[in-house]
Amino acid sequence: MTPDIAPEDRATWQVPTFETSLWLGRKHPWCVVIPVINEGERIKNLLSRMAAVNINGIADILIIDGGTTDGSLELEALRKKDVRWLLFKTGPGKLSAQLRCAYAFALDQGYEGIVTIDGNDKDDPEAIPRFIKSMKEGVDFVQASRFIAGGMAENTPMSRDFAIRFIHAPMLSLFSGFGWTDTTQGFRAYSRKMLLDPKIAPFRDEFMTYELLAYLSYRAPKLGYRCLELPTIRRYPKGEVPTKISSFKGNLSVLQVLFRACFGAYNPQTD
Repeated sequence: MTPDIAPEDRATWQVPTFETSLWLGRKHPWCVVIPVINEGERIKNLLSRMAAVNINGIADILIIDGGTTDGSLELEALRKKDVRWLLFKTGPGKLSAQLRCAYAFALDQGYEGIVTIDGNDKDDPEAIPRFIKSMKEGVDFVQASRFIAGGMAENTPMSRDFAIRFIHAPMLSLFSGFGWTDTTQGFRAYSRKMLLDPKIAPFRDEFMTYELLAYLSYRAPKLGYRCLELPTIRRYPKGEVPTKISSFKGNLSVLQVLFRACFGAYNPQTD
């Protein structure tokens, strides 16, 4: 337990159960959280790309596994790629549940800030040092954007592109008061201060699927936290859409989450 987390406050956090398969200790003040489930060669490629730009020289790498069975997380291979932590979620839930496990663990270890990048190798890890530099300069929430100057979107499905540009980002911008352009992707960073704020309270069981991403994009600017978008490259492979969101039912669920977030349904009950 760290001094800025009171035991009585920590006891209120709702965090799914998880196991720690790899534990090498904290080396840097910052960590990179990678949520995965059966990413196969994609997570291996991402870790190789991270090693090529020396991410392990500025941040610790933490993988949170949601139930991988494809053999892509072999421990010795992960050690060779400088992964310091591997957590395995055993409790219920999908992406938001995985993130709650990883974020709670990272905060307990004393990390000052957390960068999250998807394990499906669509994002370019060269941006991670820029995320950390922004947090060092006082930014609390850094969001990757393929749609601002310097960013690039390759092979984004037309339906996804339309939904982000004309529904998701405009709604969150309107209701949060911050001009977001790219709100559905998980390549982003959060300060310790923001995640520990009881007015944000991210460690709640209502965050099970994709709720946490939309909620934080709405809530953080409303509370006056310093937010920033940075240009990044996001590439979808040709002929394949590596996503856990199904075409109709999944996208409908994301829209429902969006509306609930924008109308304050996920705000802490103390509001």
